[in-house]
Amino acid sequence: MIHEKVSEIHVSGHASREELKLMLNLVRPKYFMPIHGEYRNKVYHARLAEKAGIPKSNIFFLDNGDVLEISDEAARLKGKVTSGRIYVDGKGVGDVEDMVLRDRRRLAHDGIVIVILAIEKLTGAIVSGPDIISRGFIFEDASQEVMNDVRELVYTTLKALNSELIADQALVQAKIRSVLKKYLRNTMDRMPMIMPIIYEV
Repeated sequence: MIHEKVSEIHVSGHASREELKLMLNLVRPKYFMPIHGEYRNKVYHARLAEKAGIPKSNIFFLDNGDVLEISDEAARLKGKVTSGRIYVDGKGVGDVEDMVLRDRRRLAHDGIVIVILAIEKLTGAIVSGPDIISRGFIFEDASQEVMNDVRELVYTTLKALNSELIADQALVQAKIRSVLKKYLRNTMDRMPMIMPIIYEV
């Protein structure tokens, strides 16, 4: 027995030109729509159908989503339907937003840097941190210098803000994100996802 595991053989699943011609002559379709292969393959198949006697007006080229309506009287293109790939994620089907996929690609490519700190609610003083955690970005022990620089940058950025601005968590997070993004891009040519987590005590 000869098969692909013991011998370098391959049998195409596609019909040959003569087989396609035979099928057209046996079936003698009124309408013809090539549906498989690249565009050039469809063009050659349509030419073959034309040579077999099918009028050019009865040959239809469709893109994904095009609707071909066939009735007793005629066949015609009629609108489009939604088509394409549907992403299945766990138990969810097609419910993953583009933003989520973009975040996943970014995490896979550049990793994540998490900045954790606690701020005294009334005075804006730093009570704890900043602690820096990275995943998929750099091995922390191997680049302690970078981690120390990131920690120092966050500290000096917060010190430059007054207590009123520090009370606005969204603004503080945006400022930390902006400063670290610029620093890591310039020093390491990397753009990890930066996630500041701020606790008020």
